[in-house]
Amino acid sequence: VDVFQAWCGPCKPVVNLFQKIRNQVGSDLLHFAVAEVDSIDALEKYRGQCEPVFLFYTEGELVAVVRGADAPLLQKTILKHL
Repeated sequence: VDVFQAWCGPCKPVVNLFQKIRNQVGSDLLHFAVAEVDSIDALEKYRGQCEPVFLFYTEGELVAVVRGADAPLLQKTILKHL
């Protein structure tokens, strides 16, 4: 989940990375979503940050958090949890 604030928007460059990995591993294994922290109370702790935050869930459980648009780290995290 790409967690963002309305004033800065979702991290568009990372969408390409997710699409590339999704094409490699199959669409059933990897799902990408965006969530605006200003409208979701459960994400309140991520408000006021100017860097993107990516939350990784497996079977409904938070398994990893990556702060910043670090493409190699994001890819490593995705592949580790698949």
